[in-house]
Amino acid sequence: MKKEDTKFAVLGDIHGNIEALEAVLDDAAERNVNAYVCVGDIVGYNADPSACLEKIRAMDCIVVRGNHDHYCSHDESLDDFHPLAANVIDWTRHQLSDDQIEYLRNLKLSRMVSGFTLVHSTLDMPKKWGYVFDSLEAEANFNYQTTSVCFHGHTHVPVIYEKKGHVTRHEAQNITIALGKKYFINVGSVGQPRDGDPRASYVTYNLRTKEIEFCRVRYDIATTQAKIRKAGLPERLATRLEQGR
Repeated sequence: MKKEDTKFAVLGDIHGNIEALEAVLDDAAERNVNAYVCVGDIVGYNADPSACLEKIRAMDCIVVRGNHDHYCSHDESLDDFHPLAANVIDWTRHQLSDDQIEYLRNLKLSRMVSGFTLVHSTLDMPKKWGYVFDSLEAEANFNYQTTSVCFHGHTHVPVIYEKKGHVTRHEAQNITIALGKKYFINVGSVGQPRDGDPRASYVTYNLRTKEIEFCRVRYDIATTQAKIRKAGLPERLATRLEQGR
């Protein structure tokens, strides 16, 4: 297969939600995806971190490290975390094997793949895990972006930042990459969407046509919620899934 015939699924913020991940992979197969990449945070929040990690590893998926991947594989202080997130990170640390921890620990903070870039947060300070919610915050990233397209995650909200002279923010919409512009694209979250839509979110990128498509997929939220409760994780993690918040 020629590189230009590759159609990528770009996943992000899976967060231990195996039901959502499997639904997304089924949907991607129906869309004739033939390659997979991930902008990080395979683990955290939901009850199947190990299963999600093994699924991604078995796919030979290129992955960059997210903040939950980092803190779940490094014995670092969680004092700066929201108590809810710190609770789950501590729980997740005890669910992973030594081999899985080593895998997460060795993930790079950014990667270039087939002419586009992957990062979890931003390219200017990837270790700071900064959130991008507006055009001003996206501007700093573009100063370090050498490819026309960079995919990221972290906020769990799909959105497009486009730069040609100035930076413009666009709601998630299918686009064709144009010459002379740069794009910083948040792919949303597979496992814990926060844009008011509870369906799993990811994007596809067709290298030949330069088309990017935002995809939403229904999954068995009730099963994921039941697992969260059975694991003794905070109730808010279960209820927020049906709200997409």
